[in-house]
Amino acid sequence: MSDDQGIRARLLAQKQELLDRAAKVRADITRSSGPLEKDFAEQVVQMENDAVLAGIGEAAAAEIAQINRALSRLDQGNYGRCSRCGEAIDERRLRALPYSDRCIRCAAAS
Repeated sequence: MSDDQGIRARLLAQKQELLDRAAKVRADITRSSGPLEKDFAEQVVQMENDAVLAGIGEAAAAEIAQINRALSRLDQGNYGRCSRCGEAIDERRLRALPYSDRCIRCAAAS
């Protein structure tokens, strides 16, 4: 497996994990397992939980978008290059954040 194929496989696996998580969040928020509790205090707790779940869903969607952009950069042949300064992104940064599009210096300057 070439390095690009390994990167692509890692990005796609991460994307699938996020898609699964987002689907579970949507199912919980839309009450696929049942309606709100009858007790008002329990309803308040459930609605607070929904707000937290919505935040998790938004974070997953944002990360999926970043992964899609990284896959596009991989297809275009410019994966691993900083979108701001054009320098190579450190390998350690890409291992930690495989969808990163900025080197650490440019990311810190943002």
